[in-house]
Amino acid sequence: MALGSDFRRLWTAYAISEAGTGLSFGAIPLVAVLVLQVPEFQVSLLAALGGLAAAVIGLPAGPWIEFRRKRPVMILADLARALAIISVPIAWATGMLTYAQLAVVAIVQAAGAMAFAAASGSHLKALVGAEDRAAANGRFEATFWTAYSAGPAAGGALTSWLGVWWTLSADAVSFVLSAVNVRRLRSPEPPPPVRAPGGNRWSEIAAGWRYILAHRGLRTLYLNSQVFGAAMMAASPLLTVLMLGELHFAPWQYGVGWGVPCAAGVLGAFALKPLLARFGERKVLLITGVGRAVWLPFLAAMPAGPLGLVLLIVVEFLALFFTGAFNPAFATYRMTHTEDGYLSRVIAAWSITSRTTQPVAILLGGALAAATSVRFALLVCGLIVAASSLLLPWRERVSAEQATPVR
Repeated sequence: MALGSDFRRLWTAYAISEAGTGLSFGAIPLVAVLVLQVPEFQVSLLAALGGLAAAVIGLPAGPWIEFRRKRPVMILADLARALAIISVPIAWATGMLTYAQLAVVAIVQAAGAMAFAAASGSHLKALVGAEDRAAANGRFEATFWTAYSAGPAAGGALTSWLGVWWTLSADAVSFVLSAVNVRRLRSPEPPPPVRAPGGNRWSEIAAGWRYILAHRGLRTLYLNSQVFGAAMMAASPLLTVLMLGELHFAPWQYGVGWGVPCAAGVLGAFALKPLLARFGERKVLLITGVGRAVWLPFLAAMPAGPLGLVLLIVVEFLALFFTGAFNPAFATYRMTHTEDGYLSRVIAAWSITSRTTQPVAILLGGALAAATSVRFALLVCGLIVAASSLLLPWRERVSAEQATPVR
């Protein structure tokens, strides 16, 4: 695997920032509840507002990132997130912390994450040869699941020991260190694509979606990811209510049930290379796309006690194993089949759609649970997740298809 030193620097930047994010997972809602004592609705609103506002910001940001060098964008995104996060303990120490500030921090975090993903995804293609892209994306995926497997537990211990302010400070420092590693990239950055003279701004914004919809393989996977992601996000709070409310799981059981299966994501990411060698790109997308989707309906029948905890761990382990393999396979496909002049906008368009549809799906899932029951709403979400498997490239060979350039 010929991944060079610049790839390792970019991967190190990502690993450090994800470690900080995993460490501070849930810290902002914790501040809202314990320090500002806001009601539950406002806590949920923080997450929804961050996603929706970032989607609005992302509309003009896609072309802005596309036609600029990517390294300064990544550094700016890191430093903006660092400043936003460190402002929280500073405001608390001076007695000036407000809910409005937490909302702004949530927006900056979401917008920064989207900008970094769009810029780094495009830049990664320039750093890594086509034969190494799956391995590179697999390493990023394994890092993500490692951070979210160990990070929340370590962050909980740090918060209990030193307080949430030190956890937030560690997250801010992680973004600064990420920016430092991006700054250390040595190879010359390829020049960005040149904006067409007299180009229409709205046409440039819409180019990401037009490119996706013009490419059969991308279009299919785009629909799959949106249906899958929306239904999964709608199911997440329902599972929390079922476990902690109806089934009376202890907090440690809840943590174990979510934390332990994250290791499967790491295993799935490392399994990608041998899977591709044996089955090829198309079959891996189909196998792992189905494998990540079919397990959720079983949780609607989750019993109380140890048996329910075992069921949760087994279901989540299987789902996350296949997710850990599917995500980098899909990212590699999207990277390979998108022209260089459109990749940042394609990634941004993907993210904007997700950040718009997922909060709506969460609200609809909650409304369905209120009108029927938590188990019924969870079953509906699970069936929709399973049905997303139909929106996979079953009929065409995705590796053979090329996009029609969108002008």
